[in-house]
Amino acid sequence: MQTISEEQIIFFDEQGYLLVKGLLSPKEDLDPVIKEYGMVLDSLASELHQKGEIVSAYEELPFGERITKIYAESGKVHGQYFDFSLPQGGVKKNTPFWCGPAVFRVMTNPNLLDAVEKFIGSEIYSNPVGHVRIKPPEAETPINPDTGRVQLGKTPWHQDNGVVTEEADATDMLTVWFSLGEATVEQGCLAVIPKSHRDGLLHHCPDIWGLEIPEKICDRSTMVPIPTEPGDVLFLHKHTCHSSLQNLSDIIRWSFDLRYNPIGQATGRNAFPGFVARSHFNPGQVLTDPLTWHQMWEEARDSLAISDDPAFNRWSKDHPVCA
Repeated sequence: MQTISEEQIIFFDEQGYLLVKGLLSPKEDLDPVIKEYGMVLDSLASELHQKGEIVSAYEELPFGERITKIYAESGKVHGQYFDFSLPQGGVKKNTPFWCGPAVFRVMTNPNLLDAVEKFIGSEIYSNPVGHVRIKPPEAETPINPDTGRVQLGKTPWHQDNGVVTEEADATDMLTVWFSLGEATVEQGCLAVIPKSHRDGLLHHCPDIWGLEIPEKICDRSTMVPIPTEPGDVLFLHKHTCHSSLQNLSDIIRWSFDLRYNPIGQATGRNAFPGFVARSHFNPGQVLTDPLTWHQMWEEARDSLAISDDPAFNRWSKDHPVCA
């Protein structure tokens, strides 16, 4: 079993990130997730075929080629269909999401939580700020007609503390990122700026990409790409500046982006449900039923569908650094 050493914790404290090779088992931990998402893609393909948005369900194609073909032909990236979170606005009673048992099991994987415990202690809360990202090759990804850019391209430079509300500024939030397939530089792996966490929280400017830290306050010249193989796990400090590169390959880049924090600390997303993933002091609090987790998200969706959109960030594009 892979463990986190004191030397690795020191590296994380100094650099703001840590890549742990082979923490998860591709066969035992990741393959069930891949199989589950294959069924989700079956459902999406059937739905789009019935609507006439694609000429075939393309059952004969492997997952990566199939989803790329379906996105390109339908003219839309259907990322929300696969995500285990909800959009930050415009939620409806039929907004799709996927909180399946295999996804829940990898989020609560004992080896993964053992590693998380090394960073934030034994009382672990699964923060609801998390996503699955299935990025097709950019050359085959539909263009957003409003922006003229690919619908699911590179991720802007940001800090994960920057995408939550102020109430979580004191939270000891840990980012856990891993790819379900290979994530090479050409495929658009993550890139980090070592030691950038030492600068604290920086201003994020809203634009058509989302939230981005301006280059004038975030020097990207020292950025380091972090390619990963299935089973590798990347841990990030909440103030580490990072982004993803463009997927210039001809295959998908598929990753999980998770957050954990100590129980009782603010998540920065009050409208979304988190859960106790591990507790040595009160093990009865731990959520073990994936169906309950799914129901929590259904209830959140129902509530958001009939209420005004809550605030999800604190940033203004009128700040001087955004000029």
